[in-house]
Amino acid sequence: MKLKLFTLAAAAAMVAACTANASDRYTVTAKVPENFDGLMAYLVNFDTGEKIDSTAVKGTTATFEGSVAAPTLARLIIDGNRMAQFALENASIAVDNGTATGSDLNKRIQDIMRRRGDFEAKFRAMAPDSTGEPARQAIMEAYEAYTDSIFRANANNLIGYQIFLERAYGMDLDQLKAALAENPGLKQYTRVGKLLTAAQNKAATQPGNKFVDFTIKNDSITQSLSDYVGKGKPVLVDFWASWCGPCIRETKVIKQLLEEWGPKGFEVLGVAVWDEPDNTRRAIERHKLPWPQIINAQTVPTDLYGITGIPTILIIGPDGTILSRDKQDDELRADVKAVMEGTLTPDSLKVQK
Repeated sequence: MKLKLFTLAAAAAMVAACTANASDRYTVTAKVPENFDGLMAYLVNFDTGEKIDSTAVKGTTATFEGSVAAPTLARLIIDGNRMAQFALENASIAVDNGTATGSDLNKRIQDIMRRRGDFEAKFRAMAPDSTGEPARQAIMEAYEAYTDSIFRANANNLIGYQIFLERAYGMDLDQLKAALAENPGLKQYTRVGKLLTAAQNKAATQPGNKFVDFTIKNDSITQSLSDYVGKGKPVLVDFWASWCGPCIRETKVIKQLLEEWGPKGFEVLGVAVWDEPDNTRRAIERHKLPWPQIINAQTVPTDLYGITGIPTILIIGPDGTILSRDKQDDELRADVKAVMEGTLTPDSLKVQK
């Protein structure tokens, strides 16, 4: 059991809507590593991904000056590296080692982070066996009560937005719709809209539904999912990335499945998402992945299938019906066995429904 703790983003969002500043401009002074001298630094809106401001790094400092209409959750990004996340407001703000100080909002952030640390320290201090379970449970309940009270008081502002995001990733479509019906103000946020779309697409690509096709072009090569599935054989489709540790670990299971069932008509297809093509190719070679791959798919298939985390694995039947989704390890082995033995079929899924 794990204690679910707020990130810095959550802490920032808790207070971002609560305080106004007398100043009408911001100055952000960020300390950065020496090797970033001369690179462009950006402040990016956490919700929309839009650039708020940019500046060139001078030595070990990036300085931004401007104004925001309202406190905004911002990311500091340099050369693709996320250096910090903090509440951007019209005030003088210093960022050092990922921590922002110097404004009322960010002072409050530190107070919340300290409280978060207290919860975590108490949780970790409990015995890791069954004797510590009651105490751990009590800490978790106290923490949830704390966050619930904040959400109820701030459901229609940035505080509720960030808390909602933490919980929404674990919701199915019906739960998400119910939560948004109860708190309609959350619909204004870009990330919430994307989560709703992802949940809808995930629901539409559950077992029993036909696969959704997509086409990826790389240089002179064009590949479609339909080139590989719906061709009369069952195909395991693995959405993965080279940087994803769990993805790489699961390839060992997939190799075993291919070795066992490949001679009987079972096939595997890899779809590399959220990754650089060269990194994907190196990972294929390093880990000796013998199955065909669609490379540089990025967000195209993950959007269509409502994928928010990888690895995501589908088994698509001979006729193009999705027979299994989101299974790994022994559960995946069991579903492959059932497909290959003819007990997991489109008709059997209809009976289950």
